[in-house]
This record gives sequence, structure tokens and C-alpha cells, in this order.
Amino acid sequence: MDQEKIGRKIKSIRLKNNLSQQKFASKYGVTYQAVSKWENGKNIPDIAIIKQICDDYQINIEEFLGSNPKKKTNKYIFIILIIFLILIIGIILFKMYHNHNFEFKTIAPNCSNFKLYGSIAYNNKKSSIYISNVTYCGESDNTEYKKINCTLYEYNGRIRTEISQCNNETTEPITLEEYLNSININVDHYESSCKIYKDNSLYMEIEAISSDDTITTYKIPLKLEDNCE
Repeated sequence: MDQEKIGRKIKSIRLKNNLSQQKFASKYGVTYQAVSKWENGKNIPDIAIIKQICDDYQINIEEFLGSNPKKKTNKYIFIILIIFLILIIGIILFKMYHNHNFEFKTIAPNCSNFKLYGSIAYNNKKSSIYISNVTYCGESDNTEYKKINCTLYEYNGRIRTEISQCNNETTEPITLEEYLNSININVDHYESSCKIYKDNSLYMEIEAISSDDTITTYKIPLKLEDNCE
């Protein structure tokens, strides 16, 4: 794929629709710096965002990618779909898919201020959790924090158990949006079975510390789209 050509197409789409880089970035859950890199040919969106752009502006995805539809086969289309699935469910769940003893449920935030991709794979002995692509949909928070921590908890009655941390060490100030884009929680061989989550007992807690040591805490209750049987 020609990154510069794709970048020029993205810029043309944005300008034709009178969108600033910031508004275009917000539309697809990325930073305006990411859009700038796309338009300058330094990077390209992932396939999920490319597909969404093409759907939004009624563009043929093969033409957008600069390929010749006449030369493309069903095998190539199948590969694109596989890549798209891998980006959503992650490498660990893709591997587990071949094990027919496992079942899968989707994890979603139980509040309106956050969005994320999450899944749980389970059988009668263990469960594994995967969470990524976290975005904040609340009021704009452009604060540059000196440190941000995030932790995945399981809450059972009055007992809170830490499952995993997603601390990403950084030596430079970071915004909440930039930090959320880097979150990737992958918990394999978790000791509990899926049944324990039927009452939506999982939640994430994000703690952001500003330069003056003010702490802002975000709690994200999680729910299973379908309760485990």
C-alpha cells in the first residue's frame, strides 16, 4: 500500500467535508496527531478505521487502498477480514478459537463515558480476559498528566481482587486519550470460571496524576453482553 497516496486521499476527504484534523480525529477515536501522520504519509490507519472511513463516505475500499479490483481474488478479501478480526479479539483469543472447549462472550463498559473492545474466553476450568481500544467519550480532557495507572478489578460483595494492571511507563507528560489508546490488557489462565462474572463484577479503575499531584479517578464498570451459562 502506498502510504502517501492514502494520506492524500484522507486529506482530500477531510477537506471536502470541511472537517478540521481534530474533528476528523474525534470521529474515529484517535488523536489529531495521528491524522496528521496519515496525511503526511508517515503512517496509515488500521484496517478497521479504513473500513469505517470508506463506509462513511461511500468509497470502495480497494480503490481507497490503491489496488485494482480486477486483479484481486477472494483470497485477498478473506485475508483482510481475518486481519480485521485479529485487531478486535487479539492474538490470544484467535489462538483459543481453535479450541472448541472454549466459549466467548463480549465485554462492554456499563457506562456512557467510555468505549472499549473486550472479550472473555472460558471453559469449566479457567477464563481469559482481553481488553483494548479504550476511548473516553465524556467531556474533553486535554490535561497532560505526569503519570496514569489503570487496574482491572473483580468485585465480589465487599471483596475487591486485583486481576491485572496496565501501567504504561512514560518519561513524558501524557494526555488521557493518548494513554487510553495504548491500553492492552491480556489476562491468560485466570483462575476463575466465567460463571463468576454473571453479576457484572468486573471494572477498570484509571488514576491520572497531574503535575501538581492532583489525582483524577475514572471507574469503568464492565458488563458481559451475554451472561455466562
